Amino acid sequence: MGRKRVTIQDIADRTGYSKTAVSFAFNSPSRISKEAVEKILAVAREMDYIPDPMARNFSLGHHMAIGFMIPQSVSVTLENPYIQSVMRSIASVCEDHGYMLTVIPPLHSSIEEAVKSATVDGVIAMGLSMDRSVTDILRRRGLRTVSIDGTGDAGLPSVYIDDRAAAREQMRTVLAMGHRRIAVIALPSAAYGGKRHGTLIERRMEGYEEALREYSMTLSDILLIQTDATFGSGYEAAGRIIAEGGISCIVTMSDIVALGAWRAIRDKGLRVPDEISIMGFDGIDDHASKELSTVMQSADDKGRISAQMLFSMIDGKDEEGTSVKVPFSIREGMTMRVFNGY
Repeated sequence: MGRKRVTIQDIADRTGYSKTAVSFAFNSPSRISKEAVEKILAVAREMDYIPDPMARNFSLGHHMAIGFMIPQSVSVTLENPYIQSVMRSIASVCEDHGYMLTVIPPLHSSIEEAVKSATVDGVIAMGLSMDRSVTDILRRRGLRTVSIDGTGDAGLPSVYIDDRAAAREQMRTVLAMGHRRIAVIALPSAAYGGKRHGTLIERRMEGYEEALREYSMTLSDILLIQTDATFGSGYEAAGRIIAEGGISCIVTMSDIVALGAWRAIRDKGLRVPDEISIMGFDGIDDHASKELSTVMQSADDKGRISAQMLFSMIDGKDEEGTSVKVPFSIREGMTMRVFNGY
């Protein structure tokens, strides 16, 4: 049997002070006399008292943790290096403020349930379109919230790129190089969009449609596949595209999907870009991805700015309705070539 944990009540019994006074000695010493504080702390040291961090945070009215709300399970989401980079930047700002970063996936496939049970002081939501029921819970709980790549629901502060314009330029680049038999591997609408208007996926599809119209084409002229943002999903989707036949370029909404597609194409004995070109989206920064033609957007900026904005709100500043647009650019890598019809 282990030794019984020393409690605030034990210290109160030994010192003769109330439990409230003992709590003040640890959490708000200015509220009792200096003599009382010194005596209580001395007895606590003698008794080898270790404060319960959960109880302390409860008494102080905060948890010293920030929640990073993700659209899918942790295992799926963390396969995407771009989201990992966003998380690293958020975590760095949290460390500067002495806070922990807690990952909040959908609980039982429900964002609403996840929000209800999260033990955090604020939330950064990545790529989510939150309906009124979720934002109402956030407000009732007093949780400050910043959205990354969301829809700007209910005036939530947001950090984003112009996804519509970025997708338009992505597709324009492909079309300008002569490609007309195009496959798009999109993110899963169930996770990133649902039935909400103006979601990340909707914005990007609108951008594609605008670019296609400039070349007298429509979305019905391309092959569309939706899948998770993982290497394996990209690999599997590319296998289906190759089996379809005739596709000259694969356009993706995620670099990790593009890298999976690239591997599948090579495993099928085909060459990139000689036989199939690939255009990604994100600009993840590792050795393999540096050769990928893609839309560049800064994961560091999105993570850092969103976290700074959230801590500003925690400190009492009103950021409601604030939006910060992060720039994007097109990187001309080695996975695209001009298509001449052969």
